[in-house]
Amino acid sequence: MAKPHVLVIPYPAQGHVMPTMELAQRLVKKGIKVTFVNTEVNHKLVTSNWLDRDGFGGLMQMVSIPDGLEPWEDRTELCKLTTSILQSMAGKLEELIEKINKEDGSSLMMES
Repeated sequence: MAKPHVLVIPYPAQGHVMPTMELAQRLVKKGIKVTFVNTEVNHKLVTSNWLDRDGFGGLMQMVSIPDGLEPWEDRTELCKLTTSILQSMAGKLEELIEKINKEDGSSLMMES
């Protein structure tokens, strides 16, 4: 039986990313492979502060996808950010799932 593999995707607002990271780390400690998906902006912040990146034996992967906003746009406007995410991230997530499935033979599925 293949090792379980989950995508963990926090909402990209203050206060959501770190608790979701803690959940992902707990899943890894239980032997579950985790792909932690951030927006490109949050990915830079998380990976620069992530001290335990080597302690998960290859079970945790950090990736990013675009949130649909331009780099100069204000991400504190949550209504605008949410609309952009809903319009742009689903397709990118599908691409990511297809890539993961091809690379390691997992059977991640996207449910609506």
